[in-house]
Amino acid sequence: MTSFDRIDLNDRVAIVTGAGGGLGRCHALELARYGAKIVVNDLGAENAEKVAAEIREQGGEAIAYAGSVTDEDQVQEMVAATMDRWGRIDILVNNAGILRDRSFAKMDVSDFRLVVDVHLMGAVICTKAVWEIMRAQGYGRIVMTTSSTGLYGNFGQANYGAAKMALVGLMHTLAIEGEKYDIRVNCLAPTAATQMTGGVLSKEALELLDPALVSPGVVALSSDAAPTRAVLCAGAGHFACANITLTDGVFIGGGEDAADRITDRWEEIADRTNDITPRFGFTQGQRELKSAGAEDVSMAGGG
Repeated sequence: MTSFDRIDLNDRVAIVTGAGGGLGRCHALELARYGAKIVVNDLGAENAEKVAAEIREQGGEAIAYAGSVTDEDQVQEMVAATMDRWGRIDILVNNAGILRDRSFAKMDVSDFRLVVDVHLMGAVICTKAVWEIMRAQGYGRIVMTTSSTGLYGNFGQANYGAAKMALVGLMHTLAIEGEKYDIRVNCLAPTAATQMTGGVLSKEALELLDPALVSPGVVALSSDAAPTRAVLCAGAGHFACANITLTDGVFIGGGEDAADRITDRWEEIADRTNDITPRFGFTQGQRELKSAGAEDVSMAGGG
């Protein structure tokens, strides 16, 4: 395979989870097209090997590894096999996921837990397995897969939305902790025609939402020039960034009628005219203390 333009992933090693089909397959193929060596992970050995073979047939390097992202032992074995083969891991794309859609009233807690385990804990387990490797080599690119459901909500997907928004929170903190090691952590929020959207969208929409049109975003987030702490929304060849913002707000203070004053001044509190995207979580606390009249608004950060 050949690398293109300014992005060069030759000698980079990437693990892509859930890559036996759909978006994961497209991500793996596109990363390989730019020169990356690929570990194709999927629950199904046959699907994983089929994608790995497809990459090799096009001149790339790829191995298949079947296993669940929720199984810590299997993930550790995958990482060890990757290190034995290529000696480094530069890119992790946490793509594996499932759906168990149902309105919250009808949803079993077991279905909620299962979706959170695969999307959130699967990403945690895989990221933890490569984190020290990336720290030691002073380089890493991690892509979490979030969703518009997590960012904005969708009927019948409380479990999926909760898991997907949790990945945004995970991204923010890992990006801070990984910064001095050049580990950049981002989220991708894809819209694509896959098995998970087949019965939801029109034929025209499905044709426009080719998963391959999302995967260039993964390449960009996996490159040397990748940003960090970005939520990249991608679908039908369109790319945008989502942000969690903080409004200027209003000082209400305390007192017996504080809740009433919050209600009365809600439009001012929610006014987004001068909202910001905080760099750290304690920016909120600093702003609140400053509004309350504190002279020293410094706060102790984590170690």
